[in-house]
Amino acid sequence: MPTVNRQILLVSRPTGEPGVDNFRLVEAPLGTLKDREVLVRNHFLSLDPYMRGRMSEARSYAEPQPLGQVMLGATVGEVLESRHPFFRPGDKVMGMGGWQEYSAINADQRGALQKADATRLPLSAYLGAVGMPGVAAWYGLVRIIAPKAGETVVVSSAAGLVGTVVGQLAKARGCRVVGIAGGPEKCRAVVEELGFDACVDYRRYPDLASMSRALEAACPTGIDGYFENVGGMLLDAVLLCANNFARIALCGMIAGYNGEPAPVTQLQLMLTKRMKAEGFIVIEQVQVWPEALQELGAMVAAGKLKYHETITQGIANAPRAFLDMLQGRRHGKHLVKF
Repeated sequence: MPTVNRQILLVSRPTGEPGVDNFRLVEAPLGTLKDREVLVRNHFLSLDPYMRGRMSEARSYAEPQPLGQVMLGATVGEVLESRHPFFRPGDKVMGMGGWQEYSAINADQRGALQKADATRLPLSAYLGAVGMPGVAAWYGLVRIIAPKAGETVVVSSAAGLVGTVVGQLAKARGCRVVGIAGGPEKCRAVVEELGFDACVDYRRYPDLASMSRALEAACPTGIDGYFENVGGMLLDAVLLCANNFARIALCGMIAGYNGEPAPVTQLQLMLTKRMKAEGFIVIEQVQVWPEALQELGAMVAAGKLKYHETITQGIANAPRAFLDMLQGRRHGKHLVKF
C-alpha cells in the first residue's frame, strides 16, 4: 500500500495569463482511511477551461480554488482500499479526485464517486465524451439550441472536446455543421476526421468584417444555432450572420478568461432578430445526465462519436499541460496520465 501522495497545489493567483509558478508539486503522507471513505489510485486527470476561472478570486458561479490546497479536478481511477460497502478494491471509479495521484473520498457525499464500466468504454472517456464535457455539449445543443434537420449550427472552439461532440451530435440530427477553430491543422481535422461540413480558421480573419464574411461563405443560409465557447469578436460575427429566431447556448467565454476585455458590440441584433441566448452550468442540470450519458455512451461504444485525446504523462507535468490547453496547443480532450 502506498504511503506518499504527490499533489499539485495552487499557491498564488495569476495576474493575466497563469504560469507554472502559480502551482507547486508537493509530497504528502497518506493517512488512514476513515469510515465510509474510499482510497482511489487516480489514473487520469481531466484538464478543463473552467479551472482557469476558479484560480481567480472574481465572483463566479463557484467558489474560488483555495490557495495552498490541491487543485480541483475530475479523475478516473481504481479503488485500492475501501471502508464503504458499495465500493470494493479493483472497482473502476470516477469522481473529483483533484490534481493528485491518490484520493481519499467520502463516498457518502452525493455525486462524489461513481463506478465506471471499463469493459464497455475506455476509462478516459468518462472524463470526456461520456463525462462532464460531453454532457455540456449535449445539454447546450439538445435543450437550448434544439436544432431541426436542415438547420445550420455553428460551434466555436470546434477542435476542443466539447466542440467536437456538439458538431457530431448536430450532424446526427441532420444539421449543417460549421466549426470555428484556430489553425489549418485543427480545421482540417474537424472536417475530415469528425465530419463537419466546414470550418473557419479564425486566425485568418482577425477583424469583425473579415470574420463575418468568412462565416457568411460557410453558412450560405445563415446561422440557426450557435454553441459559444469563446465570446468576444466571434460572438459579434455570429450575430451578424444569424437568422431570425436563432438560438445561442453560452457554455464558455475563453476570450476573457485572463481578464482581457471581450466586448460584444452587436448586441442590438439579439432584439431585432428576436434571438434567444442562454447560459448554463452543466453540473446544475443533474436531471439530464442519465439521458445524455445514455446517448453519448451508445455512440462512443458504436464508434459513431469520435474524439481526440491529448495525454500528458506524469503529475509533475500537469501545470504545463494545463497552460498548453488554455493557449490552444494541440486539440481534443486534455488529460494527464499518472
